[in-house]
Amino acid sequence: MKDLLQKYEEKTPEIIFNWKDPETEAEGWTVINSLRGGAAGGGTRMRKGLDINEVLSLAKTMEVKFTVSGPAIGGAKSGINFDPNDPRKKGVLERWYAAVSPLLKSYYGTGGDLNVDEIHEVIPITEQSGVWHPQEGVFEGHFRPTQADKINRIGQLRHGVIKVIENPKYSPNVSRKYTIADMITGFGVAEAAKHFYDIHGDSIVGKRAIVQGFGNVGAAAAFYLAQMGAKVVGIIDIAGGLINEEGFTFNEITDLYLNKVGNTLASDHLIPFSEINEKIWSLETEVFAPCAASRLVTQDQIDQMIETGLEVVSCGANVPFADKEIFFGSIMEHTDQKVSLIPDFISNCGMARVFAYFMERKVQMTDEAIFSDTSEIIRKALEKVYEKNNNKTGVSATAFEIALSQLI
Repeated sequence: MKDLLQKYEEKTPEIIFNWKDPETEAEGWTVINSLRGGAAGGGTRMRKGLDINEVLSLAKTMEVKFTVSGPAIGGAKSGINFDPNDPRKKGVLERWYAAVSPLLKSYYGTGGDLNVDEIHEVIPITEQSGVWHPQEGVFEGHFRPTQADKINRIGQLRHGVIKVIENPKYSPNVSRKYTIADMITGFGVAEAAKHFYDIHGDSIVGKRAIVQGFGNVGAAAAFYLAQMGAKVVGIIDIAGGLINEEGFTFNEITDLYLNKVGNTLASDHLIPFSEINEKIWSLETEVFAPCAASRLVTQDQIDQMIETGLEVVSCGANVPFADKEIFFGSIMEHTDQKVSLIPDFISNCGMARVFAYFMERKVQMTDEAIFSDTSEIIRKALEKVYEKNNNKTGVSATAFEIALSQLI
């Protein structure tokens, strides 16, 4: 696995597109690791301090993710170094997508990512630049459909991603009109943990869980974990956190989801970040869902959780460990050798899978069909890992070996 990984990491990306905004200090990159299958896909993120190395590592991560989620295309990513809270953000995105639109019409598909919203920013702004849909390039380069088929499938994709969830099983509140895009990634993170326990002859019911991050992914993961019978005992977010060693009830978690402010946890009982960061890692817990930003989780934090009974880590963030390496750094390797570490490209593949699902010819557009499809894809990936390695450790190393053997 290490040899495969080194070859993959050292391979030069096929395309690097660099853009400097003529009106602000913003700078952006699209990195296309490869045009495997004639196209590449990966979302657009924005944050101050972002650099090309971050975009490159995420492009490579996307390529690995597509081995699980489909379609069989190359990995890509776009990143803009700019403060997303700057009032000039909309203009930056408009000029960025205008510049990158030839790629989006030919062989590159994008979507929302950190600080860039799929529904309110990516779709309408790319349309202004003459792109039918942010995934048009994947249709054009990979599927090569007839014009009529392309129109039908893009229509399916357009309606599917922004579909409002009507089934109360999948939504914290159907009257609030949460969409598939809001909930599917966190759903996958929870389902991955549930399936892992089931495959190994155990159950997630009653397992204690800590969730890091309470944006779309973390809040949804907490909601579904509580729904399936796990006990969320701790939540840590950028502003602070909450602890209940008995486990928050499903209704309490639902209320926290409904009351979050933007992408942050809100509560009258919020424990300040410095205090919760000291306490939460030593709570007795079996499940950890890191769903905040990349490269935050330290070895000390993992070791404290291992000492108090950690069993399964289901990654909501891409590369959640504070490693310098693109993929399998020392903290990740240490964790993989000690507990069951479900890698991000399996556990957080929900949105990538939804795109792949809606790109198929004619699919069911019900909530049940969409969520069940993501759940089945994640379970199949974990079953493949189990067939090759039925131990509870080395899960990520095995998963990488399976994925990389398809790419190299």
